[in-house]
Amino acid sequence: MKDSDLTTRLLHADRRFGVEHGGLHKPIHTSVQYGFDRVENLIGVFQGTLKGAYNYARQGTPTTAALEALLTQMEGGRGSICFSTGMAAIAAVFFTLLRAGDHLIASKHVFGNTNSVFGTLGDFGVEVSKVDATSVAGVAAALRPNTRMVFVETIANPGTQVPDLAAIGEFCREHGLLYVVDNTITSPALFRPASVGAGLVVNSLTKTIAGHGAALGGAVTDTGRFDWSGYPNLFGAYRTGDAGGWGLAQIRKKGLRDLGAALAPEQAHRISLGAETLMLRTTQSSRTALTLARFLEAHPAVARVHYPGLASHPQHGVASALFSAGSWLLSFELKDPSTLSATMNRLRLAVLATGLGDTRTLVIPVAPTIFWEAGAEVRAEMGIADGLIRVSLGLEDEADVIADFAQALGGD
Repeated sequence: MKDSDLTTRLLHADRRFGVEHGGLHKPIHTSVQYGFDRVENLIGVFQGTLKGAYNYARQGTPTTAALEALLTQMEGGRGSICFSTGMAAIAAVFFTLLRAGDHLIASKHVFGNTNSVFGTLGDFGVEVSKVDATSVAGVAAALRPNTRMVFVETIANPGTQVPDLAAIGEFCREHGLLYVVDNTITSPALFRPASVGAGLVVNSLTKTIAGHGAALGGAVTDTGRFDWSGYPNLFGAYRTGDAGGWGLAQIRKKGLRDLGAALAPEQAHRISLGAETLMLRTTQSSRTALTLARFLEAHPAVARVHYPGLASHPQHGVASALFSAGSWLLSFELKDPSTLSATMNRLRLAVLATGLGDTRTLVIPVAPTIFWEAGAEVRAEMGIADGLIRVSLGLEDEADVIADFAQALGGD
């Protein structure tokens, strides 16, 4: 799929998949149970021999299936599974595909809650090595005989570090490792991890794809790039038929049926509607983010700006080669951390709030909030300064955004 026609395809996806009564949008199916004319068909759903049917909403509905088809098309994959949140999607990947005694290599520059999950995995007997993934050398140095998976984010939240995505993908291919890429910040509008060999792609649908701060959701997409026939942690019940579908079959059964993190039909419908403007939103918010990053970089009250679109960013070359824009996420450090509260309290347009990828610009002080629980040692290791402010750019007029930060930093 070309970037130029993504908006067109998203706008017309529902009717091209087929909608009852000529509707332009798929309806919301709220039924929890689904009936059958013959008991053989009911048995077939449970045993996996009857495809395209539903039996209980925890494992999927026609509404979530429509969103899954849309996401699969967007990521250029072979199938997707929706979850109630992005964290549910990430947890499903780890807890359904890893076992005690396995080893996971993960970027040390990740979302705070994802970092917390790494600790939980350790409690369940899964070893986790957190490395500097901005170079494939960091991943290679951590390789062990029991390594099963490599996990990175396309753009790290909040420091905006960009992994050596293509080189890591090649490394994983050479060593038969499952390569999992969290595409939340970039989204399929700016980058498709399948292009660098990712086997699974995770998206927090709450953020870039839904985009309006009005629905929670997450998804896992199988790109078709990983050979599941040799993966040791798949149960025999899911090793039937085409091996390309084995991974998703286990994630769906264990992640939805067993763990119960199902996406509600109403939320799926809202996410589908939000996705229609994905390209328009990411284009504008990325443009505003670059303008604000340049303004902040030149401001005397700012010590450092983290944004992949800036030539000063350590991974600017990688980001420019792979991403069609720098995304809506940036962070910056104040020269004087003691002015953090006063500076942020002077903001009038930007909203003091957690969350990302909204239509409104959101700002949050990182160290005392989303990374407070991690502790000072972890924050130092991840390069999170006390004066670091994260900004998620929205759709406000660019001049209005710049004016708001100018007056807040200027102390007027």
